[in-house]
Amino acid sequence: MRSSSFALIALLAAGCTKSPESSTAPAAPSMPTPTAPGPSNAPAGAVKGKVLETLEASSYTYLRMQTGEGEVWAAVPQAKVDVGTEVSILNPMTMNGFESKTLGRKFEKILFGNLGGAEGAAPAPAAVPQMPPAPPPGAGVQHGPMATPPADLGPIKVAKAAGADGRTISELFAQKAAFKDKTVSVRGKVVKFTGGVMGKNWLHLRDGSGSSVAKDDDLTVTTAVPAGVGDEVLVQGTVHLDKDFGAGYEYAVIVEDAKVSK
Repeated sequence: MRSSSFALIALLAAGCTKSPESSTAPAAPSMPTPTAPGPSNAPAGAVKGKVLETLEASSYTYLRMQTGEGEVWAAVPQAKVDVGTEVSILNPMTMNGFESKTLGRKFEKILFGNLGGAEGAAPAPAAVPQMPPAPPPGAGVQHGPMATPPADLGPIKVAKAAGADGRTISELFAQKAAFKDKTVSVRGKVVKFTGGVMGKNWLHLRDGSGSSVAKDDDLTVTTAVPAGVGDEVLVQGTVHLDKDFGAGYEYAVIVEDAKVSK
């Protein structure tokens, strides 16, 4: 995980069974408080505004902000922020329909990012927040980036895609090096769909091969085509390895810009 980014929704994406703040990370050593840039110096893409309300939830601080585009909610690593402070949300990622289990409320739209431009608003050193799930070293995330878990559709058994580039999901993970930057065909059942994240739709496919223990049973796919949970589909797209979208969304194997058909 990089300290400069969070870990999304949900893609866009091991099963996300908890909201982000429900994971507790080990205590981090105290560090000198960095000097945050003022709002006028915020990087391009940052969201700037005045804090109207704050809510604390475990390792996150939720901010209701007044921006030039209206009011928005944002979530940042836990920090002391006073109402009325002008802040910037750096590297923001949008999550729609996000539900915080800790707060017991659902946000129609919320930005996850890092805090900048707030004097005296240094992140608390007690925790290093992570967006779920936290992947084991080298494994990458295969069940994120959205905050809802894949649907439990019962036993799944889907036939392998035909053709020379057809593979089951577990075969693709086992042969990932051979498929790097190449096209693959995979048939599976959609167990999770998240639309409109970073301009893409995110599917999670399972075909009954692999296991959750080996983390080779769930394939993340990005596409412009919508799909419904429970649909059995054929996807054809380019395999990318060790893809890091930032905000903690790292994928050991992902199929991108896929064509989707039934």
